[in-house]
Amino acid sequence: MADEQQDPCPGPLLIIGGHEDKDGERAILKALARLVGERRLVIATVASHEPDGYLEAYQDAFRDLGVTDLVELYVEERGDSARDEALRKLDGAGGVFFTGGDQLRISSQIGDTPLERRILELHAQGLPIAGTSAGAAVMSETMLVKGPNATSYRIGELHMAPGLGLMRDVIIDQHFAERGRYGRLLGAVAHNPRLLGVGIDENTALLVENGCGTVLGEGAVYVVDGHGASHSNIAEEEAERALSIFDVRMHVLSSGDEFDFERRRPKSGKHWDDR
Repeated sequence: MADEQQDPCPGPLLIIGGHEDKDGERAILKALARLVGERRLVIATVASHEPDGYLEAYQDAFRDLGVTDLVELYVEERGDSARDEALRKLDGAGGVFFTGGDQLRISSQIGDTPLERRILELHAQGLPIAGTSAGAAVMSETMLVKGPNATSYRIGELHMAPGLGLMRDVIIDQHFAERGRYGRLLGAVAHNPRLLGVGIDENTALLVENGCGTVLGEGAVYVVDGHGASHSNIAEEEAERALSIFDVRMHVLSSGDEFDFERRRPKSGKHWDDR
């Protein structure tokens, strides 16, 4: 009796907090190069209003990492996301890399279009997807669009929108420690404690495979878990009142540490280069 054919697993996600090293050790870009291999890397610059220079910068960064076939995917208008020219950019792709800019531009220009459906289909078949800064924020089902930095969260200040849904039951923030975004991530979790808040520092990434994330790079990844919260004033107080929330758990992970998203538990691990 022939073995039953198993459905393919979704591809890895490489979620980068922004400002990844492009000319030094390049630990994060090396990880992406390993995932892509000798195949084509699609640089999706959709988040930027002025994408000039992005492709050239990554061509220089990847040149001696074994990834030499890079193509740019950009859409000027939402209607371009249904054009064959854009869809053909994904033919033979070994990975898609969403660059920084404005995450709302990604979701508004490609959300619920043939281009988004093709990317999600390829990811479901095993294609790696990476994103930095805005490209990281858009990976979650619900994404942070904007909110204040370096202050306690005040009710009514947060703006969220649907993301691409590549990773469910989380909400992702980037440039995390550098811009003091603790308050707004706590606010996002208070809005929906079912979601895990994931904050990623600059030049730091979370490589997610099979429901487990491994930290790469020089900074930290913060995971905020509000599942056990015993009190929140998010629904009772007037706008501008500071957030109050009790019994929230936060995990801080550095390079090599892992997080099991199904069990909501961290694990100390080896550095990526030692694995």
